[in-house]
Amino acid sequence: MAAAIGGRRLLASAQVAGRVFYSAAATQEGLVKPPIPVFGIEGRYAHALYSAAFKKNKLDQIEKELNDFQKLLTAEQKLQDFLLNPTLRKDNKQALITDIMKKQNYSSMTVNLFAALTENNRLNRIDSIVKTFNRIMSGQRGEVVCTITSAKVLTDKRAKAVENMLSNFVKKGEVLKIDRKVDPSLLGGLVIEIGDKFVDMSTATQIKRTIGSLRESL
Repeated sequence: MAAAIGGRRLLASAQVAGRVFYSAAATQEGLVKPPIPVFGIEGRYAHALYSAAFKKNKLDQIEKELNDFQKLLTAEQKLQDFLLNPTLRKDNKQALITDIMKKQNYSSMTVNLFAALTENNRLNRIDSIVKTFNRIMSGQRGEVVCTITSAKVLTDKRAKAVENMLSNFVKKGEVLKIDRKVDPSLLGGLVIEIGDKFVDMSTATQIKRTIGSLRESL
């Protein structure tokens, strides 16, 4: 009985804190400015969490907790299906999330974030919020995130040449963080995302542009 009462109090506390967290995310008032600009719903939540963690000097801890929970969702499909099912009660979802996080000694800030996401039916945004927070943290460390997508795996020689070329675009003191991906639909060439810049040099896009130009000339 006592355990049940304690659990209900914990859930109620998380829900109230979640509403406070969402209010801060929505208004953006009194928040610490992030090292890079972020946008959209995921940007508002990630920014609010960054600000709270910055003020408490717990940025690294929060980053680890977010990525650990994301890994848990990826590994546990049933848990993910439960949390993303729109027909299930929000308080049941929050109770489960709070229980999992408290057992793992997660910070109240992470618990409050997920309380806000649950309350506002935003659990389907977890992936994009975690990615946005990771981008903020990369900016905090002076990293410039760069994604290189190719039609097939690049040879070490070519990958090194591309990375050396891209290093010319980072400022002194910044560190280039490379993420390589493969997408056969590109047919050839590269698609490069560096910071907020996007360059599509893929064969597929070149073909589309050529076909478009031919149609316009007919």
